[in-house]
Amino acid sequence: MVKNITLSAEASLIQRARQRAAEEHKSLNELFREWMAHYAGIGKSSEHYRRLMKHLAHARPGRTFSRDEMNER
Repeated sequence: MVKNITLSAEASLIQRARQRAAEEHKSLNELFREWMAHYAGIGKSSEHYRRLMKHLAHARPGRTFSRDEMNER
């Protein structure tokens, strides 16, 4: 179920936001929904994991670990 909400902002800010949205081939509504989902934490764990893995992609142990080594605590 989609509900409508009313927001207010400076006219110049709205115009700049519309221009940027157009450059991204999106609407303000679409961008706001994306922002709200991000703010509410929807899909946060999977996105966080992807960003973390990308950030750590450079890390290499330098060797292969045995099964026993991987199971050590």
